[in-house]
Order: sequence, then structure tokens, then C-alpha cells
Amino acid sequence: MNIISFYLLQVQPTAQDTLAEMLQEDTTMSFFDILSQGGLLMIPLFLLSIAAIYVIAERWRTLENSKMDINQTLNSIETLLKSGSQARAIQYCEQFDKPLARILKSGIRRLGRPIRDIEEAIHNAGKKEIYLLEKRMNWLATIAGVAPLIGFTGTVTGMIRAFMDIQSLQGNVNPSVLAGGIWEALITTATGLIVGIIAYGFYNYLLGKINRMIFELENASADFVDLLQAPSAKKRHQEV
Repeated sequence: MNIISFYLLQVQPTAQDTLAEMLQEDTTMSFFDILSQGGLLMIPLFLLSIAAIYVIAERWRTLENSKMDINQTLNSIETLLKSGSQARAIQYCEQFDKPLARILKSGIRRLGRPIRDIEEAIHNAGKKEIYLLEKRMNWLATIAGVAPLIGFTGTVTGMIRAFMDIQSLQGNVNPSVLAGGIWEALITTATGLIVGIIAYGFYNYLLGKINRMIFELENASADFVDLLQAPSAKKRHQEV
């Protein structure tokens, strides 16, 4: 018993020292060192992440810059039109580089024509603005779907690499030999999932903001058409 106890006391510090050295080595690895273990597939994942950040920032800025006080705009245009200043109403809209102003300007330019022509002009301008609001959103949807697939591809290539190492060593392997393939499999999968989740989350968030803005533009366009028809309706009422 004394010999066994002496042997265990000798082995325990050695195991603790080995564990401490492993932990010390792990902590010295930087974030970029860890990502570099993912192999060549980390390059397209990196490019997709940059593209996702660009689309998110660009769409966010576009949507924020597209906001406009609808009630104030309609009231100002109504005042100008009632005073007979069609040219000033157009100039008022040209002051703002925003979807609502461009839509209303297209309708004001058609004043004097049948109401159907005005509605058609507003409808066509609205379709163009919707296209501009949804621009590049398909990029974000594609990134959300492709990034995890690239990550899973890294899992497959990493496992292939691990089994190739096993075959080359004829089965005489230890965990350190397989570490490279396992690193590649886990890191590419995790990176692909992170990029995909972020892209998908912002895609749905931005799409919700776009749909809400489209709804507001449609309501504002309908109110503008009602505004144009109000004087004639009032006149008909007076005639009756």
C-alpha cells in the first residue's frame, strides 16, 4: 500500500502540471489564430460576413433617411395646392430626397388630368420606390442560407481530412493527430452558423421595417388622392 500511495503522489503532480500547461497554451491562442484553423473555407465565410455587414448598414441608413412626417407633408401640399401654386408644391417635394416626396411629386405633375391618370402615376412611382427600398435584401437572404451550408461543408472536409490522417498512419493515431481536422470541422460550422443567424435575423428585422414603410406610403398615397378629390366633392355638394 505504501508503494502504491507513493506512486500516486508522484503521478498526480505530473498530471496537474500537464493540465496547467495545456490550459496555458490554450489561453495564448488569439481569436485570429482560432479562426485560421478553419481552413480555406473561412475565406468565403469572411467575405460573406463583410457583405452582410455592408447590406445591413446600407439598408438601415436608407430606411432611416426615408422617414418623413406624413401628416405635415400632406398638410403643406394641401395648403399650396389650395392656393393654386402647383409649381411651389412640386418645389416643396423636390426639397426632400425621400420616397414619399417623390411619389407625391409624380401625382402633382399630373394635376389637371383625369384622376385615373394621377392614380396611375402615383402607383408607378410607388412601385419604383418599393423596389429601391427592397434593393439588396436578396443578398442578405442568400447569405443567411449559404453561410451555414459553407460551414457544414467545412465539417465534411474536416472529417475527410481526419479520416485521411487515420488511413495514412494505419490506425496508429492519437487525438493530437486528428486535431487539425476536428478544428476545421468545428470552426467552419460555428462560423457559418453565426454569420447565417445574424444575416437571417437582420433580414427579417429590416424586411419588417420595409413592409411598415410601404404600408405608410400606400396610406399616404390614398390620402393624397382623397385630398385631390375633396374640392370637387365639396363643389358638388354645394351645387346640390
